[in-house]
Amino acid sequence: MSLYERHVLPHLVNCVCGTGSMRRRRQKVLPEAHGRVLEVGFGTGHNLPYYEHHRVDHLWALEPSRASWALARSRVAAASFPVEYLPSGAEEIPLPAAAADTVVVTFALCTIGDVALALAEIRRVLRPGGELVFCEHGAAPDADVRRWQDRIDPFWCRVAGGCHLNRPIAALIQRAGFRIERLESGYGSGPRIASYHSWGAAT
Repeated sequence: MSLYERHVLPHLVNCVCGTGSMRRRRQKVLPEAHGRVLEVGFGTGHNLPYYEHHRVDHLWALEPSRASWALARSRVAAASFPVEYLPSGAEEIPLPAAAADTVVVTFALCTIGDVALALAEIRRVLRPGGELVFCEHGAAPDADVRRWQDRIDPFWCRVAGGCHLNRPIAALIQRAGFRIERLESGYGSGPRIASYHSWGAAT
């Protein structure tokens, strides 16, 4: 891991992921989480204030970046439910099958190296009838925007910690064997190449 990835990128992601548009999207989905919750791509803990605290029994915070976890400490300390750090990537989740009632993933599927394997792992650890709650940015529906996403993606990915602009989020979730129960989408604030959001829930 480079010095940029260790010391600069976590602070940059922390700032970008706290923008108003992203906060509004988080507010739409996080109150649905309940019971034993696994959050994939916990980052610096931006989601914590938006959980319905009385509905969450335990939160596993899956995050491979220890620098991001360090930046999350004040948010974790303020949480009213237990938060347990899992220092791992999503391709191999260190939990038994059917451990979670809810899996939450927000603005993280774009960065996971093997997203199909990660979604298979999410499905494994989610109990039967459990819910995947998601909010992501990805491939835009407009052809001209998608063309620019495809052009810029290789460079963007290098400077943004592996973040891809053009992943078809809903299609990836469905291919992994989930049924999407609720889905909304639309552009947020900022450049259209990076602000097409999809959010909802799948079982």
